[in-house]
Amino acid sequence: MVAWRRELHQFPELARAETRTTAFIERKLVEAGLRPRRFPGGTGLLLDLGPADENGRRLTLRADIDALPMQELNDVPYASTVPGVSHMCGHDVHATILLCAALALGSLPELPHGVRCIFQPAEEVMPGGALDVIASGAMEGVSRIFALHCDPRLEVGKVGIRTGPVTSAADFVEIVFYSAGGHTSRPHLTSDLVYAMGAVITAVPGLLTRRVDPRTSTVMAWGAVHAGDAANAIPREGMLRGTVRTGDHATWSLLEPLVREIVSSVVKPTGVDFEIRYRRGVPPVVNDVVSAQMFRHAIERIGPDAVASTEQSGGGEDFSWYLEHAPGAMARLGVWSGVGPQVDLHQATFDIDERAIEHGVRVLTGLAFEAKLHK
Repeated sequence: MVAWRRELHQFPELARAETRTTAFIERKLVEAGLRPRRFPGGTGLLLDLGPADENGRRLTLRADIDALPMQELNDVPYASTVPGVSHMCGHDVHATILLCAALALGSLPELPHGVRCIFQPAEEVMPGGALDVIASGAMEGVSRIFALHCDPRLEVGKVGIRTGPVTSAADFVEIVFYSAGGHTSRPHLTSDLVYAMGAVITAVPGLLTRRVDPRTSTVMAWGAVHAGDAANAIPREGMLRGTVRTGDHATWSLLEPLVREIVSSVVKPTGVDFEIRYRRGVPPVVNDVVSAQMFRHAIERIGPDAVASTEQSGGGEDFSWYLEHAPGAMARLGVWSGVGPQVDLHQATFDIDERAIEHGVRVLTGLAFEAKLHK
């Protein structure tokens, strides 16, 4: 298991280009006598194990397989060999765990019910490869769906599970500002683009919190600001980019028109022209009560103290799209060794304690026996 994870880690591939990764997983499954099918885009795999029930339903397990456009800075023998690309979110771990779980379940003479395994491409790009997988028909007959995600805040041997929101909806906002420009000594003779941008940067996130229930954990933050070059010239064009996140599904549907309204109310008095480009990302992952309880029972197979609590994350995860079609749950797999710093996901020095792989396999295989296709 460790060797396979290191193989995937050394040769990471970006979204919708996971050809080597797909071929590696496919080869291991075929060698075991299993019959995976590639998704129409050429990357990612679907594997059915055992027969569906009398209603054509299956339990489904999902893992993502793509990497990030980041340079790895770890000094380890299995570090990424691809410049500017690395598995700093643990998708190599997720893929390995599901691969090993599929092989274990596929080796059994009989399963309690049919199991579908989805090796999903393109999780790291919004709105996510899950939509492509769903469009291919992969959710037809799915009764429940489950996934694990690495969590460097949890120690190895612990798996975090909760009922309700686990991740947040994540939308992207870009605002382009236009002005005639002018001299900074005479701002009254033009529309001051930088002043308008500053007003939006400070006012819009605060005003949004006054229009949305604080219990929804809605937050807006800017990540990129660009305007001008000269200290004494008001520029003709500027740009802001940021994200809007919420843990509440109902609020997510209201955010785009609300953000547009607030931005307009702030910019209009400045006389600056602007264009808002709002791109909806993914809804929040919300674990249903029954699926979370099934996950809890599977986690207990590791040991009596394996179940851990976990907080809702502000990050986005396209596993949420599957939950628009079937109930399910996502749990967080502890990957911290218990010694040294806890390096967060999407950091250039993120790595895992590889003992976590075995625990992940035990949880996913356990789900095949603990989970039920109906309430």
